[in-house]
Amino acid sequence: MADDEPKERQQGERIDGEQQGERLQKVLAQRGFGSRRVCEELIVAGRVTVNGEVAVLGRRVDVEHDTVTVDGAPVGVRPDLVYYLLHKPFNVITTAKDTHDRVTVVELVPEEPRVHPVGRLDLDSEGLIILTNDGDLTHRLTHPSFGVEKEYLVHVRSGPQGVPESALAKLRSGVELDDGITSPAKVGQVQPGVLRIVIHEGRHRQVRRMCDAVGHEVNRLVRTRIGTIVDTALKPGEWRHLTTEEVRSLAIR
Repeated sequence: MADDEPKERQQGERIDGEQQGERLQKVLAQRGFGSRRVCEELIVAGRVTVNGEVAVLGRRVDVEHDTVTVDGAPVGVRPDLVYYLLHKPFNVITTAKDTHDRVTVVELVPEEPRVHPVGRLDLDSEGLIILTNDGDLTHRLTHPSFGVEKEYLVHVRSGPQGVPESALAKLRSGVELDDGITSPAKVGQVQPGVLRIVIHEGRHRQVRRMCDAVGHEVNRLVRTRIGTIVDTALKPGEWRHLTTEEVRSLAIR
């Protein structure tokens, strides 16, 4: 490379004595981590990293490219990141585009910026689902290693006395499916034939197949919680933005 040929600038590199980007404490304050003084204390305590390195006070970041974490949890610092919580209605498909012209979850939230659903809910299932353009948070919520809980209210076919304790015990300990035994689940019967099931896996139609495996077909399935996120006020088809605190709660789990 010729001496006078421009070189690619590395992230955080100083040009003419001035580091590029926004001050880290300002970015953290804008993302809801507290006042700038509180965010400065987080940095001084060594709890903040930028691109894998412990940050120092005065560090500037490029919000378009740098990766920032607090206590090991990724912080979305790009200004264009959005997080929607949608109550998916029955008969809406969880995908960005459908070849059969069925209504998709993406059609129920703003068109721009483009987002994707985090995980899935079956066509005939209802309830909470997150849509975002944050790939880091999507990975954290869907990868089995993070064990993010999802809670469901499940109406099943049963007798007048509901689902017997023997079947509930099988669901709690794990049941054998065609793709392997399920991890232990939290299961309670809130009324005869209505179960509250909490799992941290995300297999295809898992809750329905679990119930089928113990002899109780699902009539209705509603997801009521994702990690720490609960919203009983959202009606089918309605959505809202996740708050900064809610996003943070998902990122640190």
